[in-house]
Amino acid sequence: MKISEEFSKHALEYASHNSIQKKVINKLLEDMKTQPKTILDLGCGNGSLCKSITWPYEQFVGIDFAPAMLELHPKAKNIEVLYGDFNDKRLFESLESYKFEHIFSASALQWSKDLESLFMKLANLQSSLSLAIFTSGTFKTLHTQAGIEPLLRSHEEIDRLQKKYFNASFEIVEYKLEFSSVRDMFRYIKRSGVSGSRNVLSYTQTKKLMREYPLSFLEFEVVFIKT
Repeated sequence: MKISEEFSKHALEYASHNSIQKKVINKLLEDMKTQPKTILDLGCGNGSLCKSITWPYEQFVGIDFAPAMLELHPKAKNIEVLYGDFNDKRLFESLESYKFEHIFSASALQWSKDLESLFMKLANLQSSLSLAIFTSGTFKTLHTQAGIEPLLRSHEEIDRLQKKYFNASFEIVEYKLEFSSVRDMFRYIKRSGVSGSRNVLSYTQTKKLMREYPLSFLEFEVVFIKT
């Protein structure tokens, strides 16, 4: 299953399973020093960022590759939602006709197939940025216990790439999400869309991992890039 299909499949459940994403959005907005009037949200999902902005703006453009998520996004005269994949260069060609004061991306760019190319395209838009990207430190213990490689890039790699294109602050933040049971934990992983559509363990391996997982929480590591 494609990652976009994974997010569409669980779109209606996503709002109740994205508490870490909400914390990420809150931090992005709390760190804002300005109140931009024209905004782009890459990987806008169901509109959590849009709903969280409290200042008045003239134009908000949200882009996502999961149609079911876009259906849930707020709509208004000054809000435009577009189907698009930031891995597709045609998206950025179409964005050249816009002028954004600020570009946000909360919890999406970790799925970029070519992060360096994406950073270059973002730099070419000449807007200020607030980006939050999940790293390989997310689900660290789970990956170690299962003996599988992380899906995501390390914070070291992301930092090395962003330094080529931005004069930005770079902050690493760790979060923990507690669960009442390991079963609830694995249900969260499935329904939140953070598994990246990967299912590399058999039923027997999954049951063994659930029995032996040593923590009552999942770990998340997020880097914040701000210009």
